Amino acid sequence: MKQLKKLALIVLCLVMAMAFLTCKGSGGEQAASGGPLKIYFIPKDSVNPYFYAIDVGFKEAIAELGADKFEYIYTGPATAGPTDQIEYIEAAVQNKAFAVFVSANHDSALNRTFDDARAAGVNVFIMNQDIPGSEDHRDAAIMPASFANVGPLLIELMGQQMGYSGDFAILSATTDAPDQNAWIDGIKQALTDSKYANMNLVTVVYGDDQPEKSTTEMEALLTQYPNLKGVIAPTAAGIPACAKVLQTRRLSGQVKLTGLGLPSTMLEFVKDGTCESFALWNPPYEGYLATYLVDAIANKGYKPTPGSSFEAGKLGTVSVESNGQILTLKDLMVYDASNIDEYAPLF
Repeated sequence: MKQLKKLALIVLCLVMAMAFLTCKGSGGEQAASGGPLKIYFIPKDSVNPYFYAIDVGFKEAIAELGADKFEYIYTGPATAGPTDQIEYIEAAVQNKAFAVFVSANHDSALNRTFDDARAAGVNVFIMNQDIPGSEDHRDAAIMPASFANVGPLLIELMGQQMGYSGDFAILSATTDAPDQNAWIDGIKQALTDSKYANMNLVTVVYGDDQPEKSTTEMEALLTQYPNLKGVIAPTAAGIPACAKVLQTRRLSGQVKLTGLGLPSTMLEFVKDGTCESFALWNPPYEGYLATYLVDAIANKGYKPTPGSSFEAGKLGTVSVESNGQILTLKDLMVYDASNIDEYAPLF
């Protein structure tokens, strides 16, 4: 009888162990086997050059840590619809990814997909933003900088160029983009300061993170608002499209332009005065930090919990904020004629 009980206990332990391994899923299997860690980066869309800069950071860190240790896949939809990324996340799970980094196009549209991925053992991280109200559906969020500073900085840059007076518009990416909406809210909140009392936001339009649509929307703004004095485009796909329209229409310097952009795509327009200044952070740092985070989780037993920290190569010791966000930089950088030559060759 005792032998039967002992045998039953052994069987039960084996069943529980198998269940644990099954639940642990693909990520756990990779870490345990010592094989290459599969990392997926899924951007909002595959045409915005901003995400190519993040891709550079992934590759730099992988080269530092050992190319044989990782299998890195950069993939995503051609359009930035709220659910367009689902099939790519599901494919990553099926391909036994260790971690997916997603620049989400909606606050909550991917929640079920994220939950399924995590249940399969995949580490799910939001990249370049967060998903407000849905934070429980991800493991952490890699942030380029504190988003609380974006709106105030952009309205100040616009104010300086416009002389703190006149009508201006915002050309954003998609209507549902969490990061864009956070920045727009920040701009509107900053406008309540008496310093900007003579500045008037006439409208917000959306170029869907597509150069062609951004160009069409910018053309329409200039037609609909003939007295427009400025445009804020907090999108790396949108701001050069806006600049090109102003350049072509010979409105450089007459309609002011600022926003968030890449030095490489804005160099020409800063040089000719179409855009006096714009802002950004350092996009390659995001991919770089993300890779070191994966390495810490897989090889050092690290868990990205609030208050914890890990080593991220040249970025030093990086901490997880109380809200589960990980900042690559505290403050944004402003690019203008004084420094754009230095950064344009980099990203």
